[in-house]
Amino acid sequence: MSSKKVKRKRRLVMPSGYHSPLGLRETEQAIKFIKDYFQNNLAKALNLTRVSAPIAVPKKTGINDYLTGVERPAGFLVKDTGERAEIVQSLAKWKRAALHDYGFEPGEGLYTDMNAIRPDESLDNLHSIYVDQWDWERVMADGERNLAFLKAMVRKIYGVIRSGEQAACKRHPKLPGPYLPPTIPFIHSEELVGRYPDLTPAQREDAICKELGAVFIIGIGAKLADGHPHDERAADYDDWTTETSRSRQGLNGDILVWYPVLDHAFELSSMGIRVDGKTLLRQLKIKGELRKRHLPYHRRLLNGRLPQTIGGGIGQSRLCMLFLRKAHIGEVQSAIWPEGMVHSLKRHNVHVL
Repeated sequence: MSSKKVKRKRRLVMPSGYHSPLGLRETEQAIKFIKDYFQNNLAKALNLTRVSAPIAVPKKTGINDYLTGVERPAGFLVKDTGERAEIVQSLAKWKRAALHDYGFEPGEGLYTDMNAIRPDESLDNLHSIYVDQWDWERVMADGERNLAFLKAMVRKIYGVIRSGEQAACKRHPKLPGPYLPPTIPFIHSEELVGRYPDLTPAQREDAICKELGAVFIIGIGAKLADGHPHDERAADYDDWTTETSRSRQGLNGDILVWYPVLDHAFELSSMGIRVDGKTLLRQLKIKGELRKRHLPYHRRLLNGRLPQTIGGGIGQSRLCMLFLRKAHIGEVQSAIWPEGMVHSLKRHNVHVL
């Protein structure tokens, strides 16, 4: 799930003849099982240690994630300090600083429960103002800053996702059986443009996911041959401009799967190798944000006082929704929805928590 961007808005989907396989109490029990199973197995697969994380950070540090730069972070004034604080939109930069401060070594990493508020989110089946995900980050060793290493990490994460689906279906026989494919293919966003030149980025995702069942789209943030990025990325965490094989840009991407309940692509994770100092300056310049290089976090990175890392976010509610075959993210999390949406969902047997 996304820690990074604003997806193109989709319309609200009302599946014909929908009935949740599990009731409310069964759903809550299943949510706990899925979250426990996934985080434990993710930690083993990637060698991660759980840490505590902030829900708010001081605005002046520049450590909050500003996504595409237009979303308003929710904020408040701290009485005793007189400083402005912001509810996190993601922990993309905080995690990297924590790896340094906690003394993590290459091959070691951390994960945390990230709970964010995004008041400018466009609400639909998959998007809520409340974002909950496993944020993870791992220190890279010398020689790992390449596409092969990124792919290896994606395969490990996808393996945990697929085994989690199988475990959930085994524990709750009412659920339709597992359907995720055994392996995850890779495709560059530039290849998608060539493959589907007349489709929008969201339609390209639908087309490739329906064909392959699951996919990792590489290279999100840089402009493609059609003059537009596949989607936006912030300048100061993922490396989306470094040239990889065949001179294609990007050491980042998204894990997506096909979701037959809604009949479209379903993003589960955004991740990538993080910027080094050279890449940070290049991407800040592209975004017209060079002023940020003077912020405390950015100065630490430019002065070589942060490790080289890879990391990302994996949507908790998204994963539960997928495994439990739910039609709306409100069926697995308690959030705020327009009254008209709630009534429309009820008429189609979709009951939000």
